[in-house]
Amino acid sequence: MGVTFNNDEQRFVFDFEHDGTEDIVSLTGDGYQVEAFGRCFYYGYEFAEQVDGNVRSAFIKYVKFTEDLQNNPDLTQFIKKAIDQLNRRVNLYDYNLIVMPESSSKVNQYMLRYIYRFAQPMLRKMELLKALPASISFDMDAYEKQYLDDVLENGRPRYTEAQKDEVKQTIAKMLDLIHQKDYFTIAKDVRKSRFRPYIMNFLRFATEEDKELCATIRNQNILVMDDVTTSGSTLNEILRTLRILNENNEITVFSLIGRKDLMAEAI
Repeated sequence: MGVTFNNDEQRFVFDFEHDGTEDIVSLTGDGYQVEAFGRCFYYGYEFAEQVDGNVRSAFIKYVKFTEDLQNNPDLTQFIKKAIDQLNRRVNLYDYNLIVMPESSSKVNQYMLRYIYRFAQPMLRKMELLKALPASISFDMDAYEKQYLDDVLENGRPRYTEAQKDEVKQTIAKMLDLIHQKDYFTIAKDVRKSRFRPYIMNFLRFATEEDKELCATIRNQNILVMDDVTTSGSTLNEILRTLRILNENNEITVFSLIGRKDLMAEAI
């Protein structure tokens, strides 16, 4: 029976030997592989399709915010099994850098310590922090090249100068609103916006030294890691931040648990 919820005892039950049709998460498979963000994305586990949002949220909360993780053998085995599967797929000895978002979850730190068993002493960790809303910007140069400067088949501009100015004014108003919001509201509001690919600087490096190092390394293997993936927006932001610096590294994305159809919405 994989992971199930015991209503009588109000707790999650882990069975690493058997799976069932009512499982929240299957525990006997070999993990999941998805092509997303232009990269190979590995799950440790995927939520079953029949699991409703309330149960998913409750399990995510349980995984991310269990206080005494070290004394929770089910949850630590849950994490270790996923990392073991990842290592069999990609060989963590070959990785030079691990990048992860700032998180209050103890799971990321536990995963990192366990990964070090495979990758020390070569692996270095970098952390990306949430930027202040006032730091968020818009890549107008790229937007103009992609859309505003487009031409028709007869060679005439698709948009008049007046139309271009109107769009730019709309973008300026949008940025003013973004700068007045908190980070989580921003992420929710702009995720499906048509301007989304051009809104930048959601995340920042924890130190300038990390940023400089990431800008200079070339042709190395980077592991991008997070504990839970739903929309994929955080991992997508990390990849965007790394690509701005350079695109010469092989990047693998790993998440402990997620759901393919939800993540696909962000692609």
